Amino acid sequence: MARVALVTGGTRGIGRAVCIALRDAGYTVAANYHGNDEEAENFKEKTGIDIFKFDVSDFAACEKGVKEIEGAIGPIDVLVNNAGITRDTMFHRMDAESWNAVINTNLNSVFNVSNQVFPGMRERGFGRIISISSVNGQKGQMGQTNYSTAKAGMIGFTKALAQEGAFKNVTVNAIAPGYIGTEMVQAVPEKVLNEKILPFIPVGRLGEPEEVARCVVFLAADDAGFITGSTLSANGGQYMA
Repeated sequence: MARVALVTGGTRGIGRAVCIALRDAGYTVAANYHGNDEEAENFKEKTGIDIFKFDVSDFAACEKGVKEIEGAIGPIDVLVNNAGITRDTMFHRMDAESWNAVINTNLNSVFNVSNQVFPGMRERGFGRIISISSVNGQKGQMGQTNYSTAKAGMIGFTKALAQEGAFKNVTVNAIAPGYIGTEMVQAVPEKVLNEKILPFIPVGRLGEPEEVARCVVFLAADDAGFITGSTLSANGGQYMA
């Protein structure tokens, strides 16, 4: 029987690529989303992957959403915490709404969803929790104190929870992508991209969502059971932790 994987923020960008890669690797995949219904339905039609709408920043919504998924396709074996937003601005201009929106969606969501699936993983003796952090959670980034804080928090969460899950065959890892060619990065002004970002990536290009997705498939596999508490950097050499 195929293992079940849930990918938050799964209908766009990195999440979309992860869903497709896991599907192609033989998993039964559930894609969470919260925003664009039309785009989500288009994703479902093109990929055949089931979609589930709920707000990952809301604990009660996550509780209800995970129960719906498990009732429809079975207990979740693999969780990919991918959902994220940006609200970039210099800290002296940052308001509480911009801070809280990013922390709630990018970091609190990791607790909200993981808390629903971790007990079941322990009971069944298998689980994979993989959180999509960021190079900017490792090195920091001017204008992204909220985002960098959330992404760094994911790494701390990973290291702590890995210690709790290890003896139950539940691994917890993070992936820290660099600049990937998604809508979020493509919205960066071309001048900034060409002068402030690309020159600092030794491989000389943006990453592809599929390259991050292959990292997820590797960490999700049964054969990756000896890897836990780790952060896998996929950043083209931009930051070597």
